[in-house]
Amino acid sequence: MKNKFILCGTAGWCMEILFTSLHSLFHRDYKLSGKTSVWMFPIYGMASILTPLFEMLRGKSVMLRGSIYACLIFLGEFCSGSLLKKYDLCPWDYSNARWNICGLIRLDYTPLWFGAGLFFERLLSKSERSH
Repeated sequence: MKNKFILCGTAGWCMEILFTSLHSLFHRDYKLSGKTSVWMFPIYGMASILTPLFEMLRGKSVMLRGSIYACLIFLGEFCSGSLLKKYDLCPWDYSNARWNICGLIRLDYTPLWFGAGLFFERLLSKSERSH
């Protein structure tokens, strides 16, 4: 389980750095500098606890699986963000985004979390097969 946690944390960090660096294109920042926070490692690492769910959903439609994963990621993002915000440690603030909830989640990110959930599913199922 520890290896899966590290795998998910590292993969999540990489995805976030890639996403934030590509996002800088919208601001005409061609350095494409990405950023993340150390707090994000355990948040992404928690995707590893979804392994039993991935097994339960095997064979179900991509739409169903991705939708469930997106909802669970929103839940994790909201809970972890609420806790971090309580101590003024939350590295993200979506308050200025149109489709935000409490500044902690952005509903317009649903397709991104849909894809991220499927990515983690694939990552963890490959990890299972290699052990």
